This record gives sequence, C-alpha cells and structure tokens, in this order.
Amino acid sequence: PRPFDAARDGLALGEGAGFVVVESLAAARERRANIFARVLSYAAATDIHHLTQPHPEGDAALTTMEKATRAAGLEPEQIDYINSHGTGTPLNDVAEARAISRWAGESVSKIKVSSTKSAIGHLLGGAGSVESVICLLTLRDQFLPASLNVREIDPVVEFDLVQEPRETTVNTVLTNSFGFGGANATLIFQKEVQP
Repeated sequence: PRPFDAARDGLALGEGAGFVVVESLAAARERRANIFARVLSYAAATDIHHLTQPHPEGDAALTTMEKATRAAGLEPEQIDYINSHGTGTPLNDVAEARAISRWAGESVSKIKVSSTKSAIGHLLGGAGSVESVICLLTLRDQFLPASLNVREIDPVVEFDLVQEPRETTVNTVLTNSFGFGGANATLIFQKEVQP
C-alpha cells in the first residue's frame, strides 16, 4: 500500500498480532519490569457516517484525537509522533489527513506522521495491537518508522509525512485505529523514565 500517496489505490492485507502488558506503575516497579511507556489517555468515538466509509472530514477521528489529548493534558504540538491509521485507501487517507490538520491547527506542519501499514499491510483485528507495539518501540529506540512507497504526497497532507526512518527525540506518541461503521480510537503513550 501507499498511504498518503497521491496515486494510492487501496490497502494490502497482512498477517500479524502483538500484545502488551498493561499494569499499574507500582506493580511494574515492584517486579522491576522494563517499562517502555505509560498509557496517558485513550478515547473512542463513532460518526456512524457509513458502513465502510469514513466521514469525509474525519469527524470521529478528530473527536478521538481531541478527547485523548485533552484527557492527557496535552496540546497537539506536544505529540512527537503520530502512528496513523493510514490504510492507503483514497477515502480513509483524506479523512485522516483532514482530521489531523483540524486537530493540530497552525502547528500541523510540525506534526510527524507515518503509516506502518505501508510496511506490514493492514492486519485488520491485529492492527491496533501491533501498531501499539511499534509506538512503544519508537519510544524505546527514539526512532520514527517511515511511510514506505510514497512517490508523490497527496496535496491534502499538511503534516510532516515521515518517508525515511528518522532518529529524533520522542517522548509522546499518538496512535489512531479506525474501523468499519465509523468506529475510531486514539491512544497516547508517553516514555517512562526509569527510576
């Protein structure tokens, strides 16, 4: 797939699964766990726009990103990286790009975004868990994964589309997961400083 490419023409399915252990900070420290990050916030919303198509302006995606950043006490410019849902389908990518632009406002050009589905395909039910693992590795390794196969960025994209792997300081990441029927979810992770 070619998420956010002007000539994208659909998704490619992949196979995979991932899991994370979520526990209280006290329990993790007591067992001396290697703590990758904290879950700062989560939000879910639905726009019930269409059975399979997102709202053209990304309304539910915007709602989840706004709710998640508000719950975390953050502003958009405090998000170091977004792992987009980015399927490579014409409608989804436009809706998500518009939602990110509306959410970020004037700081949109500074927001770093990529779609890991360009490398692994769409894992359907496994996508959210694997992409959460990728976000945790991004925080651990201080390294942004790239959106692959992009030849010409769609003009609707106003954010910084990461097209090559990039070393950078990453403390806070946001990941979007969207589903049929307008079901949308956003998670925000923050790097945990080891004691």
